[in-house]
Amino acid sequence: MALVLTRKPDESIIINGNIRIKVYKEDGMMKLFIEAPKEVSIIREELLLKKE
Repeated sequence: MALVLTRKPDESIIINGNIRIKVYKEDGMMKLFIEAPKEVSIIREELLLKKE
């Protein structure tokens, strides 16, 4: 399953009621702020693929 959303800077989405992903702009770049419980593992895909 996939969901594609359009977000503007300072807008967020909430996943499962306890994971927040916020889009923000800094130095001309769009960035993601991810806030999740400690037991949720967050890793960039390219690092995960590098391990394989």
